[in-house]
Amino acid sequence: MSEILHQTDEHQFVSLVDGKLSRLAYRPLDANTVEAYSTQVPSELRGQGIADQLARAFYDWSQEKGLTIVPSCSYIEVWLRRNAK
Repeated sequence: MSEILHQTDEHQFVSLVDGKLSRLAYRPLDANTVEAYSTQVPSELRGQGIADQLARAFYDWSQEKGLTIVPSCSYIEVWLRRNAK
């Protein structure tokens, strides 16, 4: 499992593995809503569950804050359908 960092000023969750950056980017739409618009994992790191870890960290954070997620990223849209509580 890679370490996931929340960079609040940049509105993203990131993971650095083997010197390569993976990220899930979001933007606040209003005080109660965030849009997840991009999930990026370098091709050589795919299949290691990094996108899943980023999505889980983002989801847990948004739930903790009581935020509604608008998924404009296809990965997050599918992830939410499969994993949201």
